[in-house]
Amino acid sequence: APVTATPATHAAPLARAAPPPPSRPRPRGTPGGVHWPATLSLWCPKPPEEIQKGPSARQGGGWRSSASREPERGLPALDFAPPVGVESREPADPEVAEKRAKIAQMMKHAWDNYKLYAWGLNELKPVSKGGHSSSLFGNIKGATIVDALDTLFIMGMEDEFQEAKLWIEKNLDFNVNAEVSVFEVNIRFVGGLLSAYYLSGEEIFRKKAVELGVKLLPAFHTPSGIPWALLNMKSGIGRNWPWASGGSSILAEFGTLHLEFMHLSHLSGNPVFAEKVMFSIRTVLNQLKKPKGLYPNYLNPSSGQWGQHHVSVGGLGDSFYEYLLKAWLMSDRTDVEAKKMYFDAVQAIENHLIHKSSGGLTYIAEWKGGLLEHKMGHLTCFAGGMFALGAKEAPKALARHYLELGAEIARTCHESYNRTFMKLGPEAFRFDGGVEAIATRQNEKYYILRPEVIETYMYMWRLTHDPKYRKWAWEAVEALENHCRVSGGYSGLRDVYLVHESYDDVQQSFFLAETLKYLYLIFSDDDLLPLEHWIFNSEAHVLPVLRANKEVKVKEK
Repeated sequence: APVTATPATHAAPLARAAPPPPSRPRPRGTPGGVHWPATLSLWCPKPPEEIQKGPSARQGGGWRSSASREPERGLPALDFAPPVGVESREPADPEVAEKRAKIAQMMKHAWDNYKLYAWGLNELKPVSKGGHSSSLFGNIKGATIVDALDTLFIMGMEDEFQEAKLWIEKNLDFNVNAEVSVFEVNIRFVGGLLSAYYLSGEEIFRKKAVELGVKLLPAFHTPSGIPWALLNMKSGIGRNWPWASGGSSILAEFGTLHLEFMHLSHLSGNPVFAEKVMFSIRTVLNQLKKPKGLYPNYLNPSSGQWGQHHVSVGGLGDSFYEYLLKAWLMSDRTDVEAKKMYFDAVQAIENHLIHKSSGGLTYIAEWKGGLLEHKMGHLTCFAGGMFALGAKEAPKALARHYLELGAEIARTCHESYNRTFMKLGPEAFRFDGGVEAIATRQNEKYYILRPEVIETYMYMWRLTHDPKYRKWAWEAVEALENHCRVSGGYSGLRDVYLVHESYDDVQQSFFLAETLKYLYLIFSDDDLLPLEHWIFNSEAHVLPVLRANKEVKVKEK
């Protein structure tokens, strides 16, 4: 979503990398017919001859899937190993257990009202009690259903998960004659379907994920291989946002395909998806000179050159950096190129964008053609969790530094919440004109149920177990209940500084996919979706680490 805020009435703002309004800057063939580089062997393992049949991942007293695991026509048979860390045990501490149960009840309230008033549509209008959609999805329907799948699963909501699966089997259709955002469809739909497959083993989710992945491939038909932002799903014709600098593609959009596309190759046996993100995109990026070591937000897909030199760790840039780190982690720490790109970028961000206010708050500014704007977006708040997650991957001398940097960003973002009447954060907040961590412009004061601050709390809790992160998360729960909950679901707010609520009347799908999931995990034990086994995509959909095929030598006695 945009760092420069859109009005709260703007239809369905994006989870990340949203297009701002015009006035301002947000396979064909078969595996046998494609060259299969040796470096992709990890991602596209030769499928086993036989498919393992048996109960789903919910074993040991959990719920089971009755669906067949027979592969769909055209897909290889795969072993489905029950995933690690999906058993949702009751927390031992009764107070923690009670808080987690409350968050599950919030999910139930959001889901039940979506089902009652907007079933099959993309999102819910919780105040007027009807359906809501956005041009981001073209004519594809069911964004909330797909986005909510893995949250329903980990919360043990079996009936709701099964009704979602049934709708997907019968109604989810990608053959739509309309433009979609490649970025949004990838993180929400592809990510949601992949996650649901890895958790449940249900073949319908693998089939739909690969089917959609194939539909997205024509977006890469550009002179440079950098994909278009928008794609007509039926004609395969792509273009970029008309407001983007010089017809450019957006860094956070083409840079946030990697995790999902690697898994599409893994599950389909077709390396074309991995080739697009490992070679097409990275080749262009590695050939370009980075101004001050930074990655501008705009890249022209025709010339393969940077557009306007605007750098942001918030909207338009954010999840590019997130996916560099997570590409390294998801590869079982074999993608050394991604690791180097990540730490080089972080060093440049520290050198040029990270500042400390006179009041002691660390923030990440934006860089526009050599000039700094001392503003930080809600979207940028994800970076606290990213820095902390990357700490253990850094050289030992820097590990503590990055963990502390994550904590400092978490504190700043908490302050942006704490300094509003609603105790929920604005879309953007500033550090100039005598203010700190406060929105000063009317079009930056809204809150649309965003997850990034709570996302950072989740990582900081998991990595430090400092109780303040659970305290801050519970403050957010209370604020959501006090100010966003309505009889028909949860609504965003037009101005978090007002005494009385002014609702935007949209229950964003990412509220169910991300915000509630991260809250639930903060009040769960660490062995639910452990970080060493699972990677969260930019929409909080969980994807397993793809383990390297390492020989294990047994010493003979």
